[in-house]
Amino acid sequence: MILKSLSLLNYKNFESQSFEFNHKINCFVGNNGVGKTNVLDAIYHLSFGKSYFNPIASQNIRHDESFFVINGDYEKADKKEKIVVSLKKGQKKIIKRNSKNYDRFSDHIGFLPLVIISPADRDLITEGSTTRRKFIDSVISQSDKTYLNTLINYNKILVQRNSLLKYFALNNTFNADTLNIYNKQLNDYGHVVFEKRQAFLKTFIPIFKERYNAISNGNEDVSLIYNSDLNQGQLEILLKNSINKDKALQYTSVGIHKDDLVFEIENHPIKKFGSQGQQKSFLIALKLAQFDFIKAQSGENPILLLDDIFDKLDENRVSQILKLVDNENFGQIFISDTHAERTEKAVKQVHQAYEIFKL
Repeated sequence: MILKSLSLLNYKNFESQSFEFNHKINCFVGNNGVGKTNVLDAIYHLSFGKSYFNPIASQNIRHDESFFVINGDYEKADKKEKIVVSLKKGQKKIIKRNSKNYDRFSDHIGFLPLVIISPADRDLITEGSTTRRKFIDSVISQSDKTYLNTLINYNKILVQRNSLLKYFALNNTFNADTLNIYNKQLNDYGHVVFEKRQAFLKTFIPIFKERYNAISNGNEDVSLIYNSDLNQGQLEILLKNSINKDKALQYTSVGIHKDDLVFEIENHPIKKFGSQGQQKSFLIALKLAQFDFIKAQSGENPILLLDDIFDKLDENRVSQILKLVDNENFGQIFISDTHAERTEKAVKQVHQAYEIFKL
């Protein structure tokens, strides 16, 4: 799969811009603030229908404009594919494949597999469990439609149950029968999500460890530990046992929406005990393992976006990544950096075709 060309209209800082891409390596270089990361985010947008960096869709529209359009021309399995993502203020976002609207955005997820490595990934270590759940969900959803749809359904029922708990508190009332209907649905959907997350991590963790060993020369022991309320038993029973707490809080306090992935190095949390270098290696290993997993599931090379990677990593880690991409196991790669010479010197080591875009 190759992204052959990209055109942007009123997207972030771009009024109107077009690019024709190399089939292997494409580098965007220039000073901070010129829009290098915005180009990568536009490519991410085409795969996921949303920004990696700003979840508020309307804020991706250029200042003083009322809409944006991102247009990507791909070659996939010897076929041409045109993807267009557009948004007009006050209206719903539209995703089109070959001029046909998607009824559900979830149908598009996984069609254009993609992995991004960015300084923003540090949030996976520093932020709360929501960020790490999103990571798990993003990886599994690219190759498992059932998982994505089940998760969407679970979250819909969760919102309804939380609304009911608020209604009970506001009106000083309670109806166990109505609540039990939601409990049963959450149990059914939650069980599927829990089992699929378990199965994913069973496959993913060995890949991650292998990647970390390659980057760190195998000097440290790292682990990913899956924490879930459902390790304690059926969700339906857990929900019944926590009803008094839920009524007081006015939201659902147990379930797969509370799951977390614990990052450890030498059996200690990497957030507290890992050096900056170890944390960076951990995150890159995580993302390269994501690449390996998605490739194995989809049977094709995901597009790889490397945002500001040379600025945030020491030379040893950059060279390790370049060694990894210096073979046919990787497909198309997009890189952003502030130093044109540094970028060109680095990509020349890779012995692959490349293009440099100066912004």
